[in-house]
Amino acid sequence: MNRFRVHLSLFFLAVLVLMPAVTRAEDRSRPPNIVFILADDLGYAELGCYGQKKIRTPNLDRLASQGMRFTQAYSGNAVCAPSRCVLMTGKHPGHAWVRTNRSAKPEGQEPIPPEEITIAEILRDHGYKTGAFGKWGLGPPASMGDPLNQGFDRFFGYNCQGHAHSYYPSYLWSNDKRIKLNNDPPVPGHASLPKGADPNDPKSYERFKGKDYAPDRINKQVLDFIRTHKEEPFFLYYPSIIPHVALHVPDEDLKPYLALKWHDPPFTRAKGYGYTPHFTPRAAYAAMISRLDRYVGNVLKLLDELQLADNTVVFFSSDNGTTTLKQEVDYEFFESVGPLRGLKGSLYEGGIRVPLIVRWPGKVKPGTVSDRIVGFEDILPTLAEIAGASKRVPRNIDGISFVPTLLGKKQPPREFLYREFPSYGGQQSIRVGKWKAIRRNLLKNPNAPIELYNLEEDVGESKNVADKHPQIVARLSELMRREHTPSKVFPFKALDR
Repeated sequence: MNRFRVHLSLFFLAVLVLMPAVTRAEDRSRPPNIVFILADDLGYAELGCYGQKKIRTPNLDRLASQGMRFTQAYSGNAVCAPSRCVLMTGKHPGHAWVRTNRSAKPEGQEPIPPEEITIAEILRDHGYKTGAFGKWGLGPPASMGDPLNQGFDRFFGYNCQGHAHSYYPSYLWSNDKRIKLNNDPPVPGHASLPKGADPNDPKSYERFKGKDYAPDRINKQVLDFIRTHKEEPFFLYYPSIIPHVALHVPDEDLKPYLALKWHDPPFTRAKGYGYTPHFTPRAAYAAMISRLDRYVGNVLKLLDELQLADNTVVFFSSDNGTTTLKQEVDYEFFESVGPLRGLKGSLYEGGIRVPLIVRWPGKVKPGTVSDRIVGFEDILPTLAEIAGASKRVPRNIDGISFVPTLLGKKQPPREFLYREFPSYGGQQSIRVGKWKAIRRNLLKNPNAPIELYNLEEDVGESKNVADKHPQIVARLSELMRREHTPSKVFPFKALDR
């Protein structure tokens, strides 16, 4: 009997010892969680890991050191809504439904129709809990483009990108309900100093400071979503509104940058289009990006605390390049796009080449760098493959999964990367290997000539070599013609002919 008790005790001891290993094996068999964090108007070189010298981004720099950093990643387009449409649907701008920013009543932008399949729908139907937190911009509340009608179980933030110009609004959306914020009155996204106000007096700018900072509310909801769904696979889409102007940031975040004593003349917006004034715009912009970095750090810390990090793939990118409003965002001071030409709204590299960082513990080798050409259309098939849902991906998309690249395997290069944009003068571009063709000012001149650049030798697109390579121009011109599909919703006469 004693011998039996000894054997029984040893059996239970062995079970207890093995239980953690069994649990860990079960965790590994569960599809990985996916976190996709999207900055708003963040330039290619505004993170430390991409060469930034003035703005502090320790959490994102650490994320890059733990994963793969892409040097030739492209947003979906040169401004918010069409770029996010490419991201959500896997179709390049010549096929995507939304092709430029356009408002829709009563609040929001042109909605994605029901027949468009989003990555959220694919993952939700594959068993993932899905949440979007931040700026949507692809359909008004209760419309067919509402995030709740496009695959997301949970939404919190701004539906309309115009509403998101203020960081101290009167309300945010929680699913289909407005949630009041403690900003009375709300701080507008666009305003000027009052007549007679002294632009050199810091007190003149107090009216542009609020109490209830919307990004704080959004970050809290992000963390709550992770806690709520820690026991099941989740897809967390976190399209932050930072660092899109207006320059709104709590004073506490300014202090580290004010201590540097930069020459930082006030932005007053005395006349013309612009956002709300700020007494120290350089410090404010840097502080906003550092605050975004802190929010990312909060997410990474929670994943560690909940022991989810090892089974969570984290992506970070930006929807387009840095804003063109130099008085508000001094992109020359920060060298926001590095050696690239162009800013937000442009199909030159600075308008569409963006940071892309991917951390996937045990899969992506830490500290690696990839020069593979990838675009936002590639995100949908990549996330689907990570989730084991590739069979659910529509056949009519333009994206190509880059999971092999993430895993360190050889992968055939993209045949081409196509972009078009019927705003900011009308533009069209295509990249094939080292060659980049671009046409501009198509709204005024439908026969605008093609500019050709060799990006391996001239990443700043300063030497147009079209005259030297007529055969390459002809080939790229034919590709551009082929990849444009006319849209009744967003006509582009120069290309629709």
